[in-house]
Amino acid sequence: MSTKLIIGVDGESSDNRAIEFASKLSTQIGNCELIVVYVIEWSPFSFQTNEENAERHKRREEETELATNRIIAPVLKKLEAANIKASGIVTHGNVADALNRVAKEQNADQIIVRRTSDASIKTRIFGSSVANLVMESTIPVTVI
Repeated sequence: MSTKLIIGVDGESSDNRAIEFASKLSTQIGNCELIVVYVIEWSPFSFQTNEENAERHKRREEETELATNRIIAPVLKKLEAANIKASGIVTHGNVADALNRVAKEQNADQIIVRRTSDASIKTRIFGSSVANLVMESTIPVTVI
């Protein structure tokens, strides 16, 4: 049975820390698959005009394709070059909820993310996505 590790990325250069940690861990574990996940923050409760609703599906597909090409594909190429089995997923939603959902769907063993340095008022009031993930996750979360 293969061990599955989720790596949550957001397209920043500091993602490399989480990717490098997961890569090293996967080689230590052996039979391991890395699943690189990028979440496009999206709320089904935002208010939109009729025109925006009509375009929403098309826009989501375009966002998914763009994120796959710009964020996921380069990471997968780097992991493939290191002979590490990996796949990628782009999804929409709340970051913590989406990472937890993907982990459940993939029957993952662990989630690896990097901490953020966001000190905005929103983060101070509502907490960061990483903090929410740690509190909500049903599997171990490693924060780099």
